[in-house]
Amino acid sequence: MIGLQCGLFVAGYTTVIWAGLPQGVTDTLIGGSTFGRFKVKTAPPESEGGHNNGQVSLDFIAQAKPGMDMVVRIFDYLPGSTTGWHTHPGPVFINVISGTVTFYELDDPTWTPKVVAARQEYVDTGHGHIGRNETGLPAKDVTISIVPGGGNPTPPKYTG
Repeated sequence: MIGLQCGLFVAGYTTVIWAGLPQGVTDTLIGGSTFGRFKVKTAPPESEGGHNNGQVSLDFIAQAKPGMDMVVRIFDYLPGSTTGWHTHPGPVFINVISGTVTFYELDDPTWTPKVVAARQEYVDTGHGHIGRNETGLPAKDVTISIVPGGGNPTPPKYTG
């Protein structure tokens, strides 16, 4: 029983440490825009026949009601840094451009790391995650955040 309690204490302590504020991660705002209500649907390449002039198109669907803000940022990660656990109100498309960032998802009961190296991507769907630089070298990513439209496409600066 004491072993189980100690194990739960250590697990809880680790969670508390990881649940802290960002540390060693800074961001640079590239830009942001507010988009009004829209609906976009492109046809998959196989359905277009001769309509695409030989170019391959993308099977893509997007819709914003009533609209959305899109924010683009660059994040710099020092060695050993963390974003802290957090969520987003919409999807975030992350492209690691140098180094390696490891993501853990809150709703993954196995805590399987998603190691993302330079020229690779990660899509955060908003369920909660943490990004960590678990290496001894700096890392950097570019993010595109899609959030509910409010006419403020440049939320407060994120610095840890």
